[in-house]
Amino acid sequence: MRVLVALGGNAMTSADGRARPEDQIAAAGVAMAAVADLLQREVEVVVTHGNGPQVGNLLVKNEIAAAVVPPVPLDWCGAQTQATLGFVLMDALEAELARRSVDRRTATVVTRTLVASDDAGFTRPTKPIGRYLPADEAALLVEHGETWEDRGEKGWRRVVASPEPLRIVDAPAVQALVGAGFVVIANGGGGIPVVADEDGTLRGVEAVIDKDLGAALLARSVDADVLVIGTDVPHAVLHYGTPEARDVGVVTAAEMRAYAAEGHFASGSMGPKVDAACRFVEAGGARAVITDLAHLSDAVTGTSGTVVVPN
Repeated sequence: MRVLVALGGNAMTSADGRARPEDQIAAAGVAMAAVADLLQREVEVVVTHGNGPQVGNLLVKNEIAAAVVPPVPLDWCGAQTQATLGFVLMDALEAELARRSVDRRTATVVTRTLVASDDAGFTRPTKPIGRYLPADEAALLVEHGETWEDRGEKGWRRVVASPEPLRIVDAPAVQALVGAGFVVIANGGGGIPVVADEDGTLRGVEAVIDKDLGAALLARSVDADVLVIGTDVPHAVLHYGTPEARDVGVVTAAEMRAYAAEGHFASGSMGPKVDAACRFVEAGGARAVITDLAHLSDAVTGTSGTVVVPN
């Protein structure tokens, strides 16, 4: 069995959301212990991860240094965080496997994801990223070509495109490494967004790809049987926050789409995870599971979490 494990942003920060280096290293140890459980069951594992807090840290550095050095473009931020988090996760996983006397090799692939140059998001960017700034500080970054919007009392906030992921450019490298026995970490943050010029040349663009949709596309691209989307709750929930709240167990993609249409899943949190799970099984995946790290091992067999199956 081949499983794509998509770690949520919470898997790389402390419980209170801090993202200091020591916080990220400690969180990686917890996440990789759960992955090691799968590897002991002879499951092939590919790991992807969020990078929101880490990119956020780089954006703050951009803002502080903007009067001295040009800001690093967003695609470069994605590449840097993929490499850094891959390194941290590899160290954590190899240490955990050594404790269990499990002999598996690891690799990180800095991964590009193709998007359309004419995606509507580039015409009117709407994805907010980073922190709020006063107007004078935002104006300096606008001079560097960034798009910022006035958000009223909170201040100004940067907005970027969030284009639809079309193809994982480096999926063949991931496939080859998995076939050679490696546990591969790839496509962090949804992948580095690139577009193809008329001559086929690829170039990075200022955008953010939804990490869950990127995970679903990667899972299909590497022939994963199961997609597990890790989050901080054991199930998706209907009527969340009300007395009628109930966990979603085993459900078809069509039923899950209907729940989403009824407005049960917030667009900024559970909504993209539900969409990604449905996309994966609609494209031929055996099942997709949404759950937390504590239930990761059982999620692979479909005995825990919210399990989305084909119609």
